[in-house]
Amino acid sequence: MISAHALSQLPQQEFVAALEGIFEHSPWVAERAWQRAPFANRAALLAALAESMYSASQAEQLQLICAHPELAGKAAVRGELTAESSREQSGARLDACSPEEFARLQTLNADYRSKFGFPFILAVRGYDRAQIIERFAERLGNTPADEFQEALRQIERIAALRLAERVSES
Repeated sequence: MISAHALSQLPQQEFVAALEGIFEHSPWVAERAWQRAPFANRAALLAALAESMYSASQAEQLQLICAHPELAGKAAVRGELTAESSREQSGARLDACSPEEFARLQTLNADYRSKFGFPFILAVRGYDRAQIIERFAERLGNTPADEFQEALRQIERIAALRLAERVSES
């Protein structure tokens, strides 16, 4: 683990490399947050990262959302998930779906992408498969604007969980 203070001392390129994977395939979030250093603690670092994400253009935010894989989707089946996403999805046992659960998730993924134009994002840690499927179905009822904001909130939660694994409190 590295401290937020130690991260604050790194040159931008090393800072971004140290936070690789916190925001799925989107190093620009860390690049922008680096400019807000120094960080007193992990919470301050997360706040800077979140501010970078929320202050980005809508096109950049959409690109960030679209960088996330579908739950139990094609990338998971092909073994193409990032290490972080693979660990999170297997932790929720999405890699052990019954044929019925897998089929339901594929239908939900398709319906969701058709309605919103981006993948369903959920910080799956703490959920089981049934709860994930339930949340997925519930959120299909949201408006596109509400779901876009919810996707960003979920990405922030995912980032917080990933940061907690890599960055110490102070």
